[in-house]
Amino acid sequence: MDTKNLKLFLNLAETLHFGRASELSHISVSALSRNIMQLEESLGVKLFERDNRSVTLTKAGKDFTHYANETINQWDIIRSSLQESSQTLSGELSVYCSVTASYSFLYDILRKFRLAYPQVELKLHTGDSEHALNKTLSGTEDITMGAIPQRLPQGVEFKAIANSPLIFIAPRENTELISLANTQTASMMQENWQKIPMILSEQGVARKNANHWFNEINVTPNIYAQVAGNEAIVSMVSLGFGIGIVPQIVLNNSPLKESVEIVTPPIELAPFNIGLFTLEKKLKNPLVSAFWELQ
Repeated sequence: MDTKNLKLFLNLAETLHFGRASELSHISVSALSRNIMQLEESLGVKLFERDNRSVTLTKAGKDFTHYANETINQWDIIRSSLQESSQTLSGELSVYCSVTASYSFLYDILRKFRLAYPQVELKLHTGDSEHALNKTLSGTEDITMGAIPQRLPQGVEFKAIANSPLIFIAPRENTELISLANTQTASMMQENWQKIPMILSEQGVARKNANHWFNEINVTPNIYAQVAGNEAIVSMVSLGFGIGIVPQIVLNNSPLKESVEIVTPPIELAPFNIGLFTLEKKLKNPLVSAFWELQ
């Protein structure tokens, strides 16, 4: 069974951008466009509205997304089940994580899996860890890695791997900012943190924890920039733009760690648990189950 066109469709449905979808699919934009047109012709409906500026899903396209995800998932399950009966697992498993996670937490996990199941092809995609849960829910990735939210969506499984503190970092050469942030008295702390330019995550667990921290000290943060990706926060802080909040693991693995300094106000940020996400129904797939149980 050839599920190539379904996977191409899902890549475009997720990115809504032919250039990014073609990169994900490892084909040219023109080849992607041809495949999508062939799919639309075979269905007799338009799946996307597109012009020179944007790509959007039609109502039929949104409905077809559910079918494509279910078809690929069911195909993977039956194929892997048949292979399992012959004591051989092969096929494709897609994994998504941040760049930092790919060479810290995930390296040993992937190495262990590769040794146990050498015939399984691993597809590793990297990006902002805050997108991990959405990629799980959409079904575009089999396994993702990120921080667990306060409430786990229904139908999603989580397996904890590590706990990483959230820390404040300041430009090493900016002694004024470091002094303001290290204030230990409650009254001065409130006054000082209203002045400090902050570089925060756009969304996700780190941003929610930061918002809770500022509420706790009764301060509206002076936001200099909102950034997608913790690695970019370290970069902006090292350039002297303000104080940032990042997981300790990100700083430990950053090439810019010598350019910033950890500051320690008296009230700590809540840490978050890092782990793996997958859909409950995907655990019926022997490939996903094998990866999950190996951890």
